Amino acid sequence: MASNFVVIIPARYASSRFPGKPLADLNGKPMVVHVAERARGSGAAEVVVATDHQGIADAVRSAGFDVEMTRRDHASGTDRLAEVAALRRYGARRIVVNVQGDEPLIASALIRQVAESLEAHRKAGIATAAHPIGSAHELTDANIVKVVLDREGYALYFSRAPIPYARDAFAKGIRAIPRGLPAYRHLGIYAYRAALLQEFTRLEPPAIERSEALEQLRALAHGIRISVAITKRAPHAGIDTPADLARARRHLQRSRAFLRR
Repeated sequence: MASNFVVIIPARYASSRFPGKPLADLNGKPMVVHVAERARGSGAAEVVVATDHQGIADAVRSAGFDVEMTRRDHASGTDRLAEVAALRRYGARRIVVNVQGDEPLIASALIRQVAESLEAHRKAGIATAAHPIGSAHELTDANIVKVVLDREGYALYFSRAPIPYARDAFAKGIRAIPRGLPAYRHLGIYAYRAALLQEFTRLEPPAIERSEALEQLRALAHGIRISVAITKRAPHAGIDTPADLARARRHLQRSRAFLRR
């Protein structure tokens, strides 16, 4: 299926919790280069890093990847993607996958799966991914975004609240996930049709987006359908802090040690 999709990796230097994060050394390479390598492994026709920082651009080009310099005043990564799509004159139905620059352990197969989901769901303007929730802690954690789906695999709603809510099972508190509850954790990867990217940046953010602080609710509020690819493989967490980076270093070292056996 999808073989003509492109991956754009937004990479800002500024970060309140971890300034310079894309350039942080991860076992001998800048973190953003690890992300680009994972994206290339997905089979994407192009992999482009979108940045507003010359140091990031230089590091990415030195590793053999393409770069687009973008404006510094973008409110979100989606706005940065839209600028790159316009600069590169992508056709209206070109599939553009947004892979965050702080996901050095993202599975290449997941990137491709999301692109294929958008290609397969013709009514969708956006595709994303989700993973089954297996614990009450995940379901009740407001930092973990949940999604509920319709029978065709399109998103009905995203929330930080525990959805779907099992009324009877949760009457005395959420202590366990009842068998059969279709609870899914949303994963922050998106594929867009290029024309939709330009439209999306002009849409008015609705009250539900502002309240939940979830940009994807803007699409649903304006009638844009989102297909959701379900992955059974639990994803690795992104890098938000130096402690997260240390964890990723340990993971890569263990992986290399295992392969040498």
